[in-house]
Amino acid sequence: MSGRFGFAPAEDRPIAYLDRIRRYYETLGYGKPYEWAHYVETPFAALEKPLAEARVALVTTAAPYQPGKGDQGPGAPYNAAAKFYSVYSGDSMSDPDLRISHIAIDRDHTTAEDIGSWFPLRELRAAAGEDRIGEVAPRFHGAPTNRSHAATIEVDAPELLARCREDGADAVVLAAN
Repeated sequence: MSGRFGFAPAEDRPIAYLDRIRRYYETLGYGKPYEWAHYVETPFAALEKPLAEARVALVTTAAPYQPGKGDQGPGAPYNAAAKFYSVYSGDSMSDPDLRISHIAIDRDHTTAEDIGSWFPLRELRAAAGEDRIGEVAPRFHGAPTNRSHAATIEVDAPELLARCREDGADAVVLAAN
């Protein structure tokens, strides 16, 4: 413990994730550094009913396991072959085999062993069982990680919104890995 209030020492600072990812894309040969989407105003809406009465959908960037596409298990190195490029949906009462090897996570400081840390579907079902949320929407949905603002805004987001509306979702939890 450092200091009077238990603050971490100065050298114990957060990982420079954005800078590291920017350097990663530069080493892949992208000419223009990746720019993260950000808004002046938050494009979200207030919940119109108590959370305990709301139907909650889960949207994830995790990919369905694809046999033959290389190592995708916990601790796997980055695996671009495991990416997916279209929105998908699955049964929220199932326990799907999803993986995150296609995501540029900090593999030096974490693993993908605990699915609940990056795909909290079981936790949502538990929250519904404890009446903390009204219910889980019948489907969860997968959002591709194409690294394109245009594809996300013009194609994927409208498709995800339509599917969540079809499912009668009042709220969405985004588990962006």
